[in-house]
Amino acid sequence: MSGSTSSGQRNGRSNIHTVTADDPPFLFHRGEGFERHRLPVGTDVIYANPPLRPIPDRKAAVEHAIDHPLGVDPLDAQLKPGMKVTIAFDDVSLPLPRMPRPDIRQTIIEVVLDRLDRAGVTDIELICAICLHRRCTPAELKHFVGPAVFKRFWPDRLYNHDAEDPDGNVHLGTTEAGEDVELNRRAVESDLLIYVNINLATMDGGHKSVPVGLATYKSVRHHHNPQTMRHESSYMDPPRSIFHRSCERMGDVVRKHMMIFTIETTLNGDTFHPLLGYLQKREHDWGLMDHMGYHIGHIGLKLLPGALKRKAYNALPAAYGLTGVHAGETEAVHKATLVNVNEQQIVSVPRQHDIVILGLPSIGPYNVNSILNPILVQCLALGYFFNFYRYRPLIRKGGALIILHPIEDKFHMVHHPSYYDFWNDLIPQTRDPAELERRFEKSYAENERYLHLYRTSYAYHGVHPFYMWYWGAHGADHVGKVFAVKPQSSMAARRLGYEVTPSLDTAIHQARDFCGSSASVCYFHYPPILLCDIP
Repeated sequence: MSGSTSSGQRNGRSNIHTVTADDPPFLFHRGEGFERHRLPVGTDVIYANPPLRPIPDRKAAVEHAIDHPLGVDPLDAQLKPGMKVTIAFDDVSLPLPRMPRPDIRQTIIEVVLDRLDRAGVTDIELICAICLHRRCTPAELKHFVGPAVFKRFWPDRLYNHDAEDPDGNVHLGTTEAGEDVELNRRAVESDLLIYVNINLATMDGGHKSVPVGLATYKSVRHHHNPQTMRHESSYMDPPRSIFHRSCERMGDVVRKHMMIFTIETTLNGDTFHPLLGYLQKREHDWGLMDHMGYHIGHIGLKLLPGALKRKAYNALPAAYGLTGVHAGETEAVHKATLVNVNEQQIVSVPRQHDIVILGLPSIGPYNVNSILNPILVQCLALGYFFNFYRYRPLIRKGGALIILHPIEDKFHMVHHPSYYDFWNDLIPQTRDPAELERRFEKSYAENERYLHLYRTSYAYHGVHPFYMWYWGAHGADHVGKVFAVKPQSSMAARRLGYEVTPSLDTAIHQARDFCGSSASVCYFHYPPILLCDIP
């Protein structure tokens, strides 16, 4: 079930504005803050689409989807007493920023549990599909599933997947390409696995849910590696993605052993709380209250110390609206899901640019309630942002990327202990992904201290910083030079391989020296998420 939407340009306005001398300064996110800068005349500013109209009754949309699934029988027809049923759901990395209560996962899980109860199903467990991410805290799990479900199932029947539990995972076989498929044992041995997904970007969902979210290192190493990432067209462009082909091969193995009922949801681009509405408005549309809100937020965040700034920056949830729910067979569901995601996010861009400017927020999937450390800056800029395209990158081969972000040499030592060691011990030796994989990956993946912290505390798996570094490999190979504007740690920026500049104007000047005086300049005005469609 999808919301009613229109395609093409919305509100009769182009998503690309070419800067003139009369334009106001443009808003740039910069870590846990934001600032405004004027841009050179002739710069193309690419804006996201306005939010699609949301579905007014979320519960009714969920019920309709599970009663009218794609490619399989309705959920009720699949249920019977005595079944073993597992409900798996996405972790804290989705959505970004967080949703207000009730989270869409809560709505779906409550509807599903009502159907299970009516059918007399009593053997039910709920698993947060963290793969190699950090465990979600009890408070985070409670936010996802709601207080009633949390009280009923926590802690024995509501828990995080453990990719390192020797008895809790089972090897299902290998794909035609020799890729191991190893998944959570409870999910595999269930009569029915129901997967609840949030599709924030085109990379999410489909066969990336079960074969990745409930997998182990033995499985994910086959596609989270330099060979895959360096030859990737764009993992935000699933039909052309070799990453997604690997996940699909694993999905073929999984479906031979498991019955899966997939439920996927899509959200609109309403990324910020109404009090922060100016953050996703075009600067020409700002009114008096928007200007006041910007100045209060800009100055207030600037004055706060780091920990309080992060807390204040993430205090207000997004105002997301639900734009679609589809349920049933995984591939049929995901095909419908991508139509919704693309309708919200695709922006037609007629050409590549020589110089691309990014204002990086500290909103990322791997630093929720944490710090965007330098490795995650690299991942967000050259992994995620670079790959927000179909067909061709926004930046031409050998072009220049300009990043506005504080780039601090700081790490959350509970969440990212292996990141800290990777950054201080390995990156000074080499930035080459293939060398890092060959020389060091196995030792980090099998390190007893990292494994203990992953399983018992709230640390990302020891191998995770390698994967985040690989995630940016395609972008790093494609871009000729990266300029960092006013980083707090020049050492950290230079260790990443970036040129340090004191201002945006200087960065643009130096980028033009590098690319040529007639180089085209583009400002990728994010967030909300937009996916550049470049023929």
